[in-house]
Amino acid sequence: MSVKKNYPQNSSQQEYSVKKKPKALTWFLIGLGLTAVSLSSAAVGAFVAVSLSATPLQQSSLTPEEEEVFGKNQAISYKSLRLPELSRPVNVLILGTKVLTSELDEKPTEDLGYHALVNSFKGLSDTMVLVRFDPVSKKLSLLSIPRDTQTTINYQLTKINEANYYGGPALAAETVSELLGGVEIDRYIRVNIQGVEKFIDALGGVNMYVPKDMKYTDHSQHLYIDLKEGQQHLDGEKAVSFLRFRYDRYGDIGRVQRQQMFMRALVEQALKPQTLLRIPEILSIISEYIDTNLTVEELVALSGYASQTKRSNVQMLMLPGRFSGDGKQEVSYWLPNRYQIKNMAAEHFDHGERNFQTEGTNTSRLRIAIQDSTEDPEAVQRMVNHLIEAGYRRIFVSDRWSEPLQTTRILAQNGDDFGAATLRADLGIGEVLVESTGNLASDVTIILGQDWQNSLPSPSIQIQESSVKSPVD
Repeated sequence: MSVKKNYPQNSSQQEYSVKKKPKALTWFLIGLGLTAVSLSSAAVGAFVAVSLSATPLQQSSLTPEEEEVFGKNQAISYKSLRLPELSRPVNVLILGTKVLTSELDEKPTEDLGYHALVNSFKGLSDTMVLVRFDPVSKKLSLLSIPRDTQTTINYQLTKINEANYYGGPALAAETVSELLGGVEIDRYIRVNIQGVEKFIDALGGVNMYVPKDMKYTDHSQHLYIDLKEGQQHLDGEKAVSFLRFRYDRYGDIGRVQRQQMFMRALVEQALKPQTLLRIPEILSIISEYIDTNLTVEELVALSGYASQTKRSNVQMLMLPGRFSGDGKQEVSYWLPNRYQIKNMAAEHFDHGERNFQTEGTNTSRLRIAIQDSTEDPEAVQRMVNHLIEAGYRRIFVSDRWSEPLQTTRILAQNGDDFGAATLRADLGIGEVLVESTGNLASDVTIILGQDWQNSLPSPSIQIQESSVKSPVD
């Protein structure tokens, strides 16, 4: 196993008090405020393209060695007559940090009597997502990396969320790149969890279906989570509670799945034209909670590309792996599956070559999980029968899906969109989504919707329910 560079601890971390850069921020707000106007005015758009600042919106400094990790000399956008546009595929590492007063090296000036949240970027990364903006394939891919992923940092076997603590965004990017077999990372964004709360409030909240009751209390942090299953309008505080909850049988992996549900809802709501008009107001609220080496011009190019991406081309991936042991060990890890990671990197990040001798390319070998949102046992049985008639053999019935769906979802759980598309063609219904919110033991998860009930085939094969039950949910 290779060893990372030994970065000085916290060498590039933000200090507790931050000096703002009003000039860069001013150009940022002016440029983005004119973005919506420029969509209908080429003249104004040209003015914006010339006016945008090329200064990174950083609140921490990187050494020359750390800058080299991101290849800052490689341009990622160009200025058209209207607005900056992406000139090539770009990989951006997003790190979400949650820092408490008890985790600071220096003692806070005031003892609050509990572990309060602090606006800092120097702690463990609570969330890690690598986002690929690809104008060639027209896709937007988000790879969630569980914070418990096992890796080596400074010669020590540890969890990947420690990379940001020991070496800031540079070490985090280098660690993620090595984990993915050398995928290059162009830029980074670090967001404090307090900024997430304020961002959601600035958006006016997010509408989504909460998949289960969530209740947890931690008096030491003044953390009180109490969410009910069902369609909800989440304000900033409730959204953060939803994102932080991980107190169930899947722990952090379940939280990663819920984060993907939240991200899809957020992307579909936040990139509407009326939201883009409010970008200057939103950024003025959250700017102090963000640290990034992206320039204003680059941010506008990325935002413009994302806003034009179709729902079906937004792909939510999770790092392939498995839990270590039986969960009873003192330290638990998410153990990376290097073989599957190589295929994922080739297919979704255009890095290396995919090994096509995999089970996923043989559709009869696909592990298919069925989740029911219709509360109709007959619909589930008929789906099993239909799949067997179509030649599929590795089928099992998983937990019900709590949200009632009109359209059946066919989830490429491990990113195998070819296998999912083939399955969709055999079914003749549903929509294919590349995301990891289905059954962890599956290659493809089918979530039955109302459209399946409306097109039920005649039953022909009867099987025992026990023969399709999954030993692992």
